[in-house]
Amino acid sequence: MIPTADVREGAKIVSLAADLLLATTSDQTKGREAADLRRACGDIKAHAEVFIVENMIAAKLSDCFDLARTSGATLSEFDYVRETILAEATESLVATLLKNSSIRFSLQQMSLVVLQLTFTSRDDVVALRGRLNIAFDEAEETAADEMAQEVYFALVSLHAAVTFHMYETARPLPQMLRYKFGTPRPTLVLSHRLYDTAARADQLREENKVVHPAFAPREGQALAF
Repeated sequence: MIPTADVREGAKIVSLAADLLLATTSDQTKGREAADLRRACGDIKAHAEVFIVENMIAAKLSDCFDLARTSGATLSEFDYVRETILAEATESLVATLLKNSSIRFSLQQMSLVVLQLTFTSRDDVVALRGRLNIAFDEAEETAADEMAQEVYFALVSLHAAVTFHMYETARPLPQMLRYKFGTPRPTLVLSHRLYDTAARADQLREENKVVHPAFAPREGQALAF
C-alpha cells in the first residue's frame, strides 16, 4: 500500500507535467490530436492519484507526451518541460520515480522531433547536439545513481542513435569559414565579395542569423564552397 502523502506528492508531479504539455497547444488549436491531448491531460489531472495507486500512471503520462508531439509541440517546448520538472524537488520514492519518468519521456519526444528537423547549417546541428548531450548526460547519470540498469542502457542507446543521426545529417552540409570586413555590409555585397555572385546572399543571411539583409555583421561565417 502506497502512503497517501507519497501518492499526493506524485500526483503533483504528473499534474505539473500535464499542465506543461497542455501549454504546448492553445485552446484554439484544432485537430483530433490537440483535442485528444486536452482530454488525456485533463484525465490525468482529475484522476492522478487513482492512476498512481492502480499503477496506470506511466502509460497515461506517456500517451500525453506522444499526443503533445503529434499536436505540434517543438523540441524547445519539450526541453522546457524537462528542465521545469528537473527543477522540482521531491521527497518520496513515488514522486521521484514519476519525476524521472517525465524527464525520460521528454528526452524520447525530443529525439523523435529531431528526426523530423531539416538543417541547412552545420553549426545548428553542432549546437543542438551539444544541447542534447547535456540533457541526456543528466538523465543517464540519474539512472546510473539509481542503479536502474535497463533504463540506463535504454537512455544510452537512444542518446547514441540521436547523436549518430545528427552526425549523418551534418556530414553532407558544407564546411564553414570565418570572414571579417572593416565595416558592416549588405548581404548582397558580401555575396559578391566572397563568391563573385549575388546568388548566395540568402545563404549568408541564414548562416549568420542576419536580422536585416542591408546590415550584415562585419564578421561572420561563410560556406566554404
